[in-house]
Amino acid sequence: MRVIVFGATGMLGNGILRECLLDGDVEKVLVVSRSKTGAVDSKLTEIIQKDLFQLAELGSALDGYDVCLYALGVSSFRMPEAGYRRLTLDLTVAIARALLMHNPGMKFLFISGAGSDGTCKSSLMWARVKGEAENSILGMGFADAYCFRPGFVQPLHGSMPKVTWIRGIYKVMSAVFPLLQWLAPNRVTTTEELARAMLNVAKRGFPKKVLEVGDFRAAAQ
Repeated sequence: MRVIVFGATGMLGNGILRECLLDGDVEKVLVVSRSKTGAVDSKLTEIIQKDLFQLAELGSALDGYDVCLYALGVSSFRMPEAGYRRLTLDLTVAIARALLMHNPGMKFLFISGAGSDGTCKSSLMWARVKGEAENSILGMGFADAYCFRPGFVQPLHGSMPKVTWIRGIYKVMSAVFPLLQWLAPNRVTTTEELARAMLNVAKRGFPKKVLEVGDFRAAAQ
């Protein structure tokens, strides 16, 4: 399996990259990112692309991949809807279309978020936009496509958010992770579990196209 990862410098994407490099079924990993991940592995190739809306510039470098694991995302905190929509919906769709053009048989696995609204009627801006992004990916014509809706994710194996204030929140929350897992098991996962679930779904599919946290455990087995 040849995999493209987007968002590999972020917390979730870093966890996904780690599991891809450890997985014996993954033959090659391409990371397309605005900056280097710092990872070194014989099956890893990195392309630095400052403008991710312009993937056409990469030409045949995108050819021959089976799966895209998509972990790009931004916080909606204090962000106007137009800016959030551009980075959450417009960029996702632009990247997906570019990949589909190069790889008609590709599978696309998209990290969304718990509470995303596929009806796009929520009073929460971010939930509507995430729902639109999910619907776009599922209806785009990939060989197979899935959306993953994580809630609180415990970072493992050195994966941490890049934004300082968000990193601080995660450090505090991780200290009470066992309690959160006991109180709300269907809201809590780890970077490792999410990544394993995505890889397994890419390999063998899953009965649901939109996976909630409770589905991750079954998929990760």
